[in-house]
Amino acid sequence: MPELPEVERSRKLAERVGAGRTITRVTAENDDIVYDGVTPRAFERALRGRQVMAARRHGKQMWLELDRGPHPLIHLGMTGQLYAPGSTGLALESGIKAEGWPPRFTKLQLWFDDGGELAFTNARRLGRLRLRDDPTGEPPISKLGFDPLVALPRPAAFIERARRRRSPVKAVLLDQSFAAGVGNWIADEVLYQARIDPRRRMADLSEAELRNVRAKLKNVVRQAVDVDAENDRYPSGWLFHRRWGKQAGICDAKGHTIEHLEIGGRTTAWVPALQR
Repeated sequence: MPELPEVERSRKLAERVGAGRTITRVTAENDDIVYDGVTPRAFERALRGRQVMAARRHGKQMWLELDRGPHPLIHLGMTGQLYAPGSTGLALESGIKAEGWPPRFTKLQLWFDDGGELAFTNARRLGRLRLRDDPTGEPPISKLGFDPLVALPRPAAFIERARRRRSPVKAVLLDQSFAAGVGNWIADEVLYQARIDPRRRMADLSEAELRNVRAKLKNVVRQAVDVDAENDRYPSGWLFHRRWGKQAGICDAKGHTIEHLEIGGRTTAWVPALQR
C-alpha cells in the first residue's frame, strides 16, 4: 500500500509534469466510488482551463494547487498510482502493472498545454478523488497529524504528543491523526531500528526511547524519499527486505529471527531478540 515515500514520488511526478502549465483537457471515468462527493463531469469542469501552480502533499494525501479553487485532492489507496507517458510505476503488492497508454484502470487523465499528460490509475477502487476549496483546512487533511517529512515536531513537542497516547506504540505510529503518511512497513522499520517492542504503550516509553523513535522515523522516511521510494535501493540491513509474508524461520540481515503478530488489526513484523 502506498505510504508517504510512494505518495511523495507521485507528487514529484505531478510537479514535474504539471506545475506552471494549464490543463487543456480532462477525462474523468464514470466511477461513483472513486469520485467522492463529486460527479466525474463536475470534476472535469473544475479542472479544465485551470493552471497548476504546484503539487502538494500531506501524509498520504496529495493535491494539485490550481490558480483558482476548487483543487483536486488525490488519495492513492491500496493500488493507486500516478503515471506520465514513459514513467514507471512502483511494484505494488497486487502485482498490477501499467502497460500501454493510457494505463489500464485509469480513472482520471489530464492533458497540458505543453503536450504533457498525467493519468491516475486505481485498480481496486480504494483510492479517492475529491475537490476541496481549502485542502489543508478541510477533511480529510484537517484531521491528520504531522507530516514526518516536512513537519516533524521538535523532540520536546514530539515527546509531549506521545505522552498522551496509551495505545501500543505500533498502533500510535499507524494512527493518521498522530503521524500522517506512516503505514505498516514504515512503522515496523522505525521500531526495528529503534529496538522497541511494538506492543509497549507509547506513553510508557522513556524520554530517551521517544527521542530515538522520532530520530528513526525521520531517518527512515527521509532515506526512502531520497531514493524515490525504489525499495531495492533501501539499505540492505533494513527489515523491509525481509518482513513480508509470515514464513517460519525468516531472519533479519544479522540472522535474528523475525516473528509476526497482530497489533491494531495489522500484521506486525518484529525481532524479539532485539526489540525490548
